[in-house]
Amino acid sequence: MASGRNPLLRQVRSRAALTASLAALVLGCTALAAQPGAAAETRPAGHDVSSHQGRVDWAAARSRGASFVYVKATEGTTYRNPYFGQQYDGARKAGLVRGAYHFAVPGQSSGRDQADYFVGNGGGWSGDGWTLPPAVDLEHNPYAKDVKDTKGGSSARCYGLSPAAMTEWIAGFSDEVRARTGRRPVIYTTAAWWNDCTGRSRAFGPTHALWLARYATTPGALPAGWSYWTLWQYANGSGNLPGDQNLFNGTFAQLKRFAAGR
Repeated sequence: MASGRNPLLRQVRSRAALTASLAALVLGCTALAAQPGAAAETRPAGHDVSSHQGRVDWAAARSRGASFVYVKATEGTTYRNPYFGQQYDGARKAGLVRGAYHFAVPGQSSGRDQADYFVGNGGGWSGDGWTLPPAVDLEHNPYAKDVKDTKGGSSARCYGLSPAAMTEWIAGFSDEVRARTGRRPVIYTTAAWWNDCTGRSRAFGPTHALWLARYATTPGALPAGWSYWTLWQYANGSGNLPGDQNLFNGTFAQLKRFAAGR
């Protein structure tokens, strides 16, 4: 997922209680085998956008089949997408189910601090059936060279955090989002990043919906802790809709229930 136009790039250059009710919510979306070709006919198609897409023609996106969209709201604790209002509000006016996501920079500040900034700058939620739960984008560090640490892992890709510290960071972010909005965040990640940077943590799968990133014709292996995906980003910036291409693992009615928290 693109980090978007971000002042952090210029700067680089110059446990939570996991409740049964939340588990039931996540498990409400039935696991299904999938691939973009056949699945697109039966599963709601969606996309995600950031400042890279600028002002989006939402009526055109809907006419091309968009049912939902995630809009980048924030990154770290200093950046807010300057197009967020047009993208987030415009999507809703065009009849799309929409939600906000935060691009995590775990090496910069605590998970709780970044969650507070996110929720305060667009990352909220309501049970109206049109607002997807907040999402957190967890992927390789785009602001540092990928160097190996002394144990053979990629400290740069993992923002210099150990698996234990990364797991603690994610838990702090999740707890704060839940406290502020009433929902656990959707976790966007790849299997490789998650397994490497969290040490294959299985702590989040039962209570956090998975937004899987894998640019292929099948979802492939899932990150540790999950038995199915809820959202799948299967193409990066090349497709029928603005930004990255996604599918929801269910029907449109299930998408609406997922958004409403039922």
